[in-house]
Amino acid sequence: MQAYTDLEVWSEARKLVSLVYLYSKKFPQEEVYGITNQMRRSAVSIPSNIAEGCGRNTSKDTIHFLHISRGSLFELETQMYLSNDLKYISLEELNLILEQIVCCKKLLNGFINYYKKL
Repeated sequence: MQAYTDLEVWSEARKLVSLVYLYSKKFPQEEVYGITNQMRRSAVSIPSNIAEGCGRNTSKDTIHFLHISRGSLFELETQMYLSNDLKYISLEELNLILEQIVCCKKLLNGFINYYKKL
């Protein structure tokens, strides 16, 4: 098995984290402990749980952490929609980040399916 740092799913999830941090920098100061913090935590959770899952000894454990990562991805997607609703990000920015989220969803689902077959 290759190192998690070589996985495309982990690499794309890191790109997503960078986008979240970039866009959330301009959120209102009063949101620093609100949606900004929650979005960043959700985003960081995605590659972190991929890495933790890859460090587990069994496929069952790995799949568990990949599902946690997937849940964080869906949570982040909702938070991005809310950020657009609140006019913290533009529709253009929302669409860019949603493209990255879809990319991560596809890769993560494929990785989960791979582990289910082991």
